[in-house]
Amino acid sequence: MPPGSNPSARSTRATTQSVEVKTTRRTELQDITSLVVQMVLESGVASGACHLYVPHTTAGVIINEGDDPAVARDIEGALDRLAPSGARYLHAEGNSDSHIKAALVGSSATVFIENGSLGLGRWQAIFFCEFDGPRRREIHIKIVADP
Repeated sequence: MPPGSNPSARSTRATTQSVEVKTTRRTELQDITSLVVQMVLESGVASGACHLYVPHTTAGVIINEGDDPAVARDIEGALDRLAPSGARYLHAEGNSDSHIKAALVGSSATVFIENGSLGLGRWQAIFFCEFDGPRRREIHIKIVADP
């Protein structure tokens, strides 16, 4: 620690919150950027990281273009074509396509926090990805300040 600095002023805070997401379609990308932005603002963290984690095997999270809603719908359609719900799968529950889609997009994402704001690119948004809806889901969001 540099001379004259105040050790108690150094922020090593971490906050974790689980947020419910309600989906309305079987395959749905839901923009949750404004929710995450609000959480970062409320945390008071100026520099750090925001970790997002989805604890479901048939849902995920991605970062992609959020300006044009057609992009999210195109992604939904492409994933439905890659893993169609009517295909012959071995898994007996009837949601194998949902597991495959979740495996393709992943269950976590991290965004840097810079100057108190999410370090997203100009067109980027954060999407909760539902593949076995409609359902009530959760996403865990952990905001960690840089030491």
